[in-house]
This record gives sequence, structure tokens and C-alpha cells, in this order.
Amino acid sequence: MPATVSLATAIKTIRKARGLSQEAFSDVSSRTYLSTLERGLKSPTLSKLTALCEVMGVHPLVLLTLAYAGEKENNITRLLGQVQADLLLLLKRAAEKD
Repeated sequence: MPATVSLATAIKTIRKARGLSQEAFSDVSSRTYLSTLERGLKSPTLSKLTALCEVMGVHPLVLLTLAYAGEKENNITRLLGQVQADLLLLLKRAAEKD
């Protein structure tokens, strides 16, 4: 599933919505690194993404949902429904294997 909005755009959108400057991330990242993320020049590790989300006060899944679904409510609803269905099916199949 291609991202309709990139991770870079999602990071910048959430940061701005929270009223945070790039300098607000100084405990977890340099301003230069954050700028490269927001321009899509680098991709964060999962641990770095988690640290960035802690500063922004959102769960990492919020950031990923915005990256994949964009800002349209129907896209968000559809994506979250698909994720829920996939997770429930995986858990059911895993339980059947036990």
C-alpha cells in the first residue's frame, strides 16, 4: 500500500500541529537530523521514531497512520479498519497453531 502522504510530511504535520519547533527535539535528535527527516532525506529507525513521537505526544501508530492514510477521514477509517481486521485474523490463526 503506497503512502498517500509521506512519513516526512506526517512528522512535519504533527510537529507543527503540536506547536513544536525543531529545537524542541534536542533531547532525542539534532535539529539538522529532524530537518533531514522532514525533507524525506533519511528514514528513522523504529526506536528513533518512538522517541520523536514521545516528544510530539502521540503514539507511533498515529504518525504511521497519517503517513499511509493522509489527512482524509475516510482514508483513516478505512486503513484502521483494515489494520484491525488483519490483526484479528493473525491472532486467530496464531491461536489455532497452538
